[in-house]
Amino acid sequence: MQRNINSFHITSSTRVQFKSQIDILFFMLKLQPTKKSSFKTRLCHSGVLFCLLFSSFLSADNAKLLGVEKEISLQQLQLNNHEKNLNTLQDALKKQEQSINTYAKKIRTAKVHLSSLTAEISTLNVESLRLKDIQKNQMRLLKKLLDSHYRHGKHSQLSTVFSNETTSNIDRMTRYAERLSKARTNSINKLEETNETLVKKRQLLELQTKKQSDVLLQLQIDKKKLEIGQKRKQKTVRAIQHQVSGNKSNLTELKHNEKRLKLELEIAKKKQKAEQKRREKQLKEKQYNETLQAHVKMDGLGKYKTRLQWPVRGKILHRYGTQQSGEVNWNGIVISAKEGEEVKATHDGTIVLSNWLRGYGLMLVIDHGKGDMSFYGYNQALLRNVGDTVKAGDPIALVGNSGGQSSSGLYFEIRRKGNATNPSPWLK
Repeated sequence: MQRNINSFHITSSTRVQFKSQIDILFFMLKLQPTKKSSFKTRLCHSGVLFCLLFSSFLSADNAKLLGVEKEISLQQLQLNNHEKNLNTLQDALKKQEQSINTYAKKIRTAKVHLSSLTAEISTLNVESLRLKDIQKNQMRLLKKLLDSHYRHGKHSQLSTVFSNETTSNIDRMTRYAERLSKARTNSINKLEETNETLVKKRQLLELQTKKQSDVLLQLQIDKKKLEIGQKRKQKTVRAIQHQVSGNKSNLTELKHNEKRLKLELEIAKKKQKAEQKRREKQLKEKQYNETLQAHVKMDGLGKYKTRLQWPVRGKILHRYGTQQSGEVNWNGIVISAKEGEEVKATHDGTIVLSNWLRGYGLMLVIDHGKGDMSFYGYNQALLRNVGDTVKAGDPIALVGNSGGQSSSGLYFEIRRKGNATNPSPWLK
């Protein structure tokens, strides 16, 4: 635009020069003889000269205008190339962060499984020690029983005949000892079998734990590689954004991000309505509503102001309404938190959006009913899918720095009937 204004200054200057040339032309005509025939002839020649001068003037001016237009076109082409590169890098960033999302969830699942296996192994160790103590006691009893049985068994039938005890008493004691011995032997055998089973199970669990540890280690290595690649991409994105910031492209990007979010929400609402219709076909509306109300409150946020749970605990980096860039202000708050920390649902609701969104990274949106929604952005991983119902305090995501953020944290926003509102007064 500035170059166009300059072009008008050049044109005015050229017109002054052209006027001077015309004055010189008429002055030359006055110096010629005043014969009519000669004057007409010279006037005709002067007309030709005038046309040539005017043509020269137009050619010079047009050339300058064409130069300005060419430079504007080159600048526009360069800007378009920057924006194209930015879009390409944003697409690459999206793929990287979606991959991190997948690996982060796998790591979290592996940790939970590993913890469960460790607890089970600990329980088996205690059980094994308890069975060993029982086995020792049983062995002591069995030893006494065998000793008693041996002493009874040393006497021959002749000794039994000459003994003072009756045969019936001796037979009864012998049968009692044999049955008791058999019972003890069976009990010990069962304990040994149980102990062997527990040992085998323990060995199997230890093997599984080792495998899980190996898998966890590999996942952490892969995740680290992805994060290194992500940081490189983010650095390039920031460099391009810096290059085009002079042309207010950063402001345009932020406005486009807001439009993308609104568009994504409209799409999510349509999907939610379609899903609800599908469910209503499968179940009667009354039964569906009763089941939903029994598990999740969809009564909005109105009566829970100052009582909502914080999604994460940390320092507020950006507050609602403060300047983000140019005339664009923050519609929510950004809370500093450690990467990988669990993000909790601030209130009961249904997941209506769980996806990567440009400018917000991995974003999750909960519908609380009556037009109230809460937004959770910049996540490392999303733990819930669209259609899932959640209760207040349920883990829904892991803190991250997706969307091109320089540090880890959570973007949190509350909207009522589509309008952003300051979330701070709503939290405990």
